[in-house]
Amino acid sequence: MQGIILRTLITILGLFLASSLLPGVSIAGGWTFILAAILLGLVNGFVRPLAYLLTLPITLVTLGLFVFVLNAAMFALVAALLDRFVVTGFWAALFGALIVSLTSTIASWYIGPDGRVEVIVVTRR
Repeated sequence: MQGIILRTLITILGLFLASSLLPGVSIAGGWTFILAAILLGLVNGFVRPLAYLLTLPITLVTLGLFVFVLNAAMFALVAALLDRFVVTGFWAALFGALIVSLTSTIASWYIGPDGRVEVIVVTRR
């Protein structure tokens, strides 16, 4: 449970950065950030695997670059489900998804599989 809450907070941070840095992404209200983070997790857990499977041939032909389009589509889908979350176009969705993904990736380097923050210390002899 602790891991889910921590990863949701990281997604909220990524959404905040995306809405602050990109003029085409706006999220109004604290509850909208929370709902957007939860919906983004649900969409990435249930809809994205099916979308990846259905678009596998396109992804293979584009050497994996179509994954960026799918991430933008998932980001735009969450924006379409929430009234106070606005994404103005494809490029805003693409860069917004990229910011959220980078934030989550960097934060995941410090989070272990059980959701605790872990620091590995290497001592050389």
